[in-house]
Amino acid sequence: MPAPSMKSVTVTVDDVAYTDQVEPRMLLVQYLRERLGKTGTVIGCDTTNCGACTVHLDGRSVKSCTMFAVQADGHEVRTVEGLADGDDLHPMQKAFHEAHALQCGFCTPGMIMQSIDVVNEFGEADEQTVRENLEGNLCRCTGYQNIVKAVQAAAKEMSADGTRSGASSEAGVA
Repeated sequence: MPAPSMKSVTVTVDDVAYTDQVEPRMLLVQYLRERLGKTGTVIGCDTTNCGACTVHLDGRSVKSCTMFAVQADGHEVRTVEGLADGDDLHPMQKAFHEAHALQCGFCTPGMIMQSIDVVNEFGEADEQTVRENLEGNLCRCTGYQNIVKAVQAAAKEMSADGTRSGASSEAGVA
């Protein structure tokens, strides 16, 4: 069977524009990891069950294992690597560290990206709201209690400093 024809994509990832030729069937997670070296975006299940591959597309979380790279053409993608501002961690990254909201770290990048989306949508949410909105991201190590604490702590900081988006340098974006 002949190889599918290549398609051109232009996508901005972590504030850098890329134009590449990709196979139409290449998944966004593969493009980010294999072409751009964004290995913080983890391949866990390829079925959207685990959420380890969660990134932001135009400011909203998506699971990059079931999205084609060509679908990101003309869009902005933020990965976990694009959250920190130099050595300054994003409030969510900082909260995960301070609350010990990780153990093995496999789910952490996707969990952080989804958690930012939760805060962007709900602000300082109660425990039930946080848990319900992290439902599509699995952690097999922590038991979620410290993850919920981290999300709630980060929400307070993000509300106080206006960081209601994926990157700390984009303060004030709702």
